[in-house]
Amino acid sequence: MPEIAWYAVAILEEGNASSTQRRYTLAKKTKLMQRVEKDHQRPLERLLPEMVNEIGLSSTAEELGVSKATLGYWLLKLGINVRRVALAPGETLEVKRIS
Repeated sequence: MPEIAWYAVAILEEGNASSTQRRYTLAKKTKLMQRVEKDHQRPLERLLPEMVNEIGLSSTAEELGVSKATLGYWLLKLGINVRRVALAPGETLEVKRIS
């Protein structure tokens, strides 16, 4: 039976960032980052956690057309935290967004 890795991804907020827009402006984005946002019509801060949770790190990088190293750098730069979680049979994982 193949081993399945689950990733829990969350956006780390700096200080007292009360608005979503303010949180999105913490990092200056490269032209490639801006192109990916335009292609997917979503900010990377929302797109990347969703994709990594759904299809994993390697597949996300492949889908976006970037290297795994570039994806890792983007996650670091944008303050997106990726954790690997091992689940026993019958256990589930729920990811909640704090508003």
